[in-house]
Amino acid sequence: MSVPKQRHTKTRRDRKRKRFELKPVATQVCPKCGKPALPHRACSACGFYKGREVVNTLKKNSSESKK
Repeated sequence: MSVPKQRHTKTRRDRKRKRFELKPVATQVCPKCGKPALPHRACSACGFYKGREVVNTLKKNSSESKK
């Protein structure tokens, strides 16, 4: 098994670890209901995207209550 001849510097070590940094998830406020939603996706609470309803959430909620 090979052994490194010299230690890596602290800068080099930290530069490598920077790639594993966790970043917060970017969210926007839904203009219809005011809840946080992912950008460029329909709101999971109200089902609206760009001012129009693309997902019918009322139908989804009623089917879950029957179970």
